[in-house]
Amino acid sequence: MVALKRMVVPAVIGLALYFALFGGEYSLLELRAIRAGAREDAAELDDLKSRIDSLSAWADSLESDSAALERVARERYGMIRDGEVLYRFANPDSTVADSVPARDSR
Repeated sequence: MVALKRMVVPAVIGLALYFALFGGEYSLLELRAIRAGAREDAAELDDLKSRIDSLSAWADSLESDSAALERVARERYGMIRDGEVLYRFANPDSTVADSVPARDSR
């Protein structure tokens, strides 16, 4: 009987310890994964906050700074002032010779 107690008690304690660490709803491994996910989410949140701040500053500069607004209008939409000439440069890949079909030399 004593020998049985000496085997059962450590086994029960071992099972309880194993269940406490690796079993149940939140095991040690799951808690580690949750904490890593929380750190990743916090880093992503910081990145998004800095991007929001940057975009807010850019929107404020477009509302208040006419030079910034003019730069965007010129770069994105190709707008020019009266009396200016707009030059557009073609890529070497899109030349006229490439777009003209070759003639058949019979």
